[in-house]
Amino acid sequence: MHVLIIGAAGMVGQKLTNRLAHLAGLSGREITQLTLADVVAPAAPEGFGGAVTLRAADITAPETALSLVAERPDVIFHLAAIVSGEAEEKFDKGYAINLAAFQTLLEAIRAQSTPNAPYVPRLVFTSSIAVFGAPFPDIIDDEFHSTPLTSYGTQKAICELLVNDYSRKGFVDGVGIRLPTVCIRPGKPNLAASGFFSNIMREPLIGLEAVLPVSKDVVHWHASPRSAVGFLIHAAQMDTRQLGARRSMSMPGLAASVGDQISALDRVAGASAVKLIKSVPDEKIIQIVQGWPRTFAPQRAISLGFQSEKTFDEIIQVHIEDELGGTLP
Repeated sequence: MHVLIIGAAGMVGQKLTNRLAHLAGLSGREITQLTLADVVAPAAPEGFGGAVTLRAADITAPETALSLVAERPDVIFHLAAIVSGEAEEKFDKGYAINLAAFQTLLEAIRAQSTPNAPYVPRLVFTSSIAVFGAPFPDIIDDEFHSTPLTSYGTQKAICELLVNDYSRKGFVDGVGIRLPTVCIRPGKPNLAASGFFSNIMREPLIGLEAVLPVSKDVVHWHASPRSAVGFLIHAAQMDTRQLGARRSMSMPGLAASVGDQISALDRVAGASAVKLIKSVPDEKIIQIVQGWPRTFAPQRAISLGFQSEKTFDEIIQVHIEDELGGTLP
């Protein structure tokens, strides 16, 4: 099996690459080749016995998409995107990378297929709960409509429709997974408007101050990086006949207020960690967050085998195990 990961240099892409490198295979087939692509060359995974191709490429260029699918990878993970805050600030860039590049990939896949040699890869697309916009019900179920209130959410929603249509026409075998906010993200803060959810956990856990730009009453939907990778792998090998024409699903997660997060931090790391969180209200972030969904009932995904954490204490523990060597500094 040949697996292509577009956006492999990002945090989730790196973790997915490393997980795949240590799996026996997908759907009972051995992974013998990995192609890893991003705007910068991704790192090769350690311990992988198959062939690895590393690509630094502009995914908005049609020739890039054509070259990536020229060897007909069996499974394609599309993770490449600019994040919510940047997509809102840089309108043209957001549409070029988050939408146009994805449609270019779909057309490259379609061009690869011929009547005598059809090509229909499994395509796993990372969407977002940003496809939903206010006003919200108290709990968003699988029947709630998609009316995003950000450019990022709009771009993701359009891509979901493309996954549906190209799958309906038999050009791809697509699955769209709407990721919760991935928390706790390792590394440095990024330009995502949601970044503070991770910052107020990650920095205090290693003795650094963090800024909280919103009220402790803000509620959001979370899953760990470990769960996000699990969603992707499950989507790559599930029976898509169960999806019908609706190829995208909201993923399981955990609804927690900022106050709930801080309480969990107190239980796991103590009052000294909590004292490192400094409240500095940011009206721009406050306005963006007010337009985000908070709580979901993703029964469809759960019934199809997707799983995530149940408490924020678990999410913090995952971060400690995966990023801090299992113990606090």
